[in-house]
Amino acid sequence: MDRVAGKIALVSGAASGIGAACARLLARQGAQVMLVDLNDDLGQGVVDDIRVAGGTAEYVHHNVVDEQAWIALMAHIKATFGGLNIAVNCAGTSVTELTFPTQTTIDEWRRINSVNLDGTFLATKHELALMMETSPVIGSIINISSVLGIVGQPGIAAYNASKGGVRLYSKSVALSCAKERINVRVNTIHPGFIRTPLLEQSIRRYGDAEAGRVFYDNLQPIGHLGEPEDIAMGALYLASDESRFVTGAELVIDGGYTAQ
Repeated sequence: MDRVAGKIALVSGAASGIGAACARLLARQGAQVMLVDLNDDLGQGVVDDIRVAGGTAEYVHHNVVDEQAWIALMAHIKATFGGLNIAVNCAGTSVTELTFPTQTTIDEWRRINSVNLDGTFLATKHELALMMETSPVIGSIINISSVLGIVGQPGIAAYNASKGGVRLYSKSVALSCAKERINVRVNTIHPGFIRTPLLEQSIRRYGDAEAGRVFYDNLQPIGHLGEPEDIAMGALYLASDESRFVTGAELVIDGGYTAQ
C-alpha cells in the first residue's frame, strides 16, 4: 500500500469520475494529494472520504483555464506540502451535441479546446516548473487524453482535436525534459468509454437512458463500459517509480476499442 509513499500529488477534475478515483487511489497508496475542481461540494466530499480512510488530502477551488490561478495554486502547494512529484490532469469537457463540421460554432470549438487543450498546457507548464524546484526532482505528469485523441468520431471534431492535441503536446514536453536530463516524465492515458458523469451526457442524448447504456456497452469489444478505477490503476503505475523508464508514451485503457 505504499507505491507512491512520500510523494506529493495534484489531481485536477478531482471532484468526480476519473479524477476522484485517481485521487482516492494515490492517497491510499501513500501520496499527499491536492484535489482541485470547480465543484466544491463534491471535491470536499472526496477529501473527506480520503481523510476518513487515513489519507492526507486538501481541496482547492480551481479554474484550469486561468493562468493566474495556476500560479497561485503552485505557490499554495509549495507552502502546504513543500513541492510536487505527481500531477494527474483529468479536468475536461465534451460536446453538448453532435454537429456536422459546417454547423460547429467557433464558440463551441473554443470552449472545448480551452478546457481540454489550453487547460492541459497551463497545468503541465506550471506543474513542471514546481517539480523542477522540488528536491530531489522526481516527477511524473499524467495527462488524460482519450481514445478519441487517437481515432476520430463523426460529430465531435472539436473534442477529437483537443484530445489529439493533448496527446502530441505531452510527447513534446516529455522529449524536452528528456533532452535536458530533467527527471520529470510526461505520459498520456487514453481512456475508452468509462462510466463517468461526462459519459452520462452522451447517454442522455439517446433519450432512453437504458438503451443508451446498452449501446455503449455493445461498442466495447470486451462487452461493457470501463470504470473510473480502471483508469486510476493506470495512473498509479505511471505515477510510481515502477514506470521510471516510461516517458512520452500512451497508455490505452479501452477494453479493446482501438484494437478493431
